[in-house]
Amino acid sequence: MNRQQEHVLQTIHDRDVRYIRLWFTDVIGTLKSVAIAPAELEEAFAEGIGFDGSSIEGLARVVEADMLAHPDASTFQILPGKSEGGLVARLFCDISTRDGEPARSDPRAVLRRALERASNMGFGFYTHPEIEFYLFHPSSDPHAEFRPIDRAGYFDHSARSAAQDFRRVAVATLESMNIPVEFSHHESGPGQNEIDLRYTDALSMADNIMAFRTTIQEVAISQGVFASFMPKPLINHPGSGMHTHMSLFEGDRNVFYDPSGTYLLSATARKFMAGLLEHASAITAITNQHVNSYKRLWAGDEAPSYVCWGHNNRSALVRVPALRVGKPQSARIEYRAIDSAANPYLAFAVLLNAGLDGIERNLELPDEAIEDVAAMTRNERRALGILSLPGNLDEALAVMQESELVAHTLGEEAFSYFIRNKENEWEGYRHQVTPFERDRFLPVV
Repeated sequence: MNRQQEHVLQTIHDRDVRYIRLWFTDVIGTLKSVAIAPAELEEAFAEGIGFDGSSIEGLARVVEADMLAHPDASTFQILPGKSEGGLVARLFCDISTRDGEPARSDPRAVLRRALERASNMGFGFYTHPEIEFYLFHPSSDPHAEFRPIDRAGYFDHSARSAAQDFRRVAVATLESMNIPVEFSHHESGPGQNEIDLRYTDALSMADNIMAFRTTIQEVAISQGVFASFMPKPLINHPGSGMHTHMSLFEGDRNVFYDPSGTYLLSATARKFMAGLLEHASAITAITNQHVNSYKRLWAGDEAPSYVCWGHNNRSALVRVPALRVGKPQSARIEYRAIDSAANPYLAFAVLLNAGLDGIERNLELPDEAIEDVAAMTRNERRALGILSLPGNLDEALAVMQESELVAHTLGEEAFSYFIRNKENEWEGYRHQVTPFERDRFLPVV
């Protein structure tokens, strides 16, 4: 037993923690949980907790059902509030086979493999997401219109705003869980909010995002509303993205920064961006994994639909935020397609490997998009060599299936399962007769 595990056990004893929740995710990004008594944690550290992996989406085949969940002591956190009079703590887990081999389709293992590749190249990978979500009034009617909790807009402030009170409680709760928050504000849509998490390493951030989603939903329930991370819940209002800022570091040095470079970006950063653009269409099924995701991408409202980059250009897929001379730690790029419903482990893994591929192959960054790309005509974009992202999940899966980079990143098991799962989602969606079709065609056809 290492010192970190000993510290966790001592803290549980000293704080009289009564319940331990072990968390991990399936391939699609659904949070899974198993509760154990504190007395069982020492054995869980030593041997893991057994479970039926074949019952978890995409984790194992029936013939390889026996899996082990190994709590990661570095993720220990006492949760806010109490359950039946006792404190509750949680730890994220790494999943292994009974032989002790990391489960190839464990999303945390997928990201660890990508981070190991970066480490072998001398890099650490850091991310900072801007997470958007909607707050709605609850309804017992599943067919009722969503009713946002307010009609406020971007950065609106109101002393009577329910969303403002919600953000105050949510941010305080996140901070109490050692999930640092950088900003929070009302977004453009009615009932839409954004909370930005502070920069950290990608694995810790993926864990934080999973904890964030659960926390936001629990705070919403406690306040009599419900929170949704659906990419496009309202037809006539903006979708919810998760714009993600990224940097590579060598130790304490941000390798994306070059005081003599264009926009203060290094040659390494430009190659990383070129890799993102090269593989953008292939990774879209991962960063935008639901049929509804494409309603956001192709509805405007600053959601990127075209493969290009720009300096402070919010119509671009990859944006270079304005940087200050003398602030090397803040050098970063922003990937704007990813939405709030993505599995963060898989999304960060494919983004990282796409960028690293650009570095390894010395890919050249194309010319910058200066104008609003969405406002251009198709011929204008074609003349500039600007391609489109996939128009729907079916197109995204077709491109992904041909991608060696995505297949290698996910591994055979997770890659195959993800495609099967999403093909089923597309087929279910394709067989629907929508209200739009009934309203448009029943009276006239």
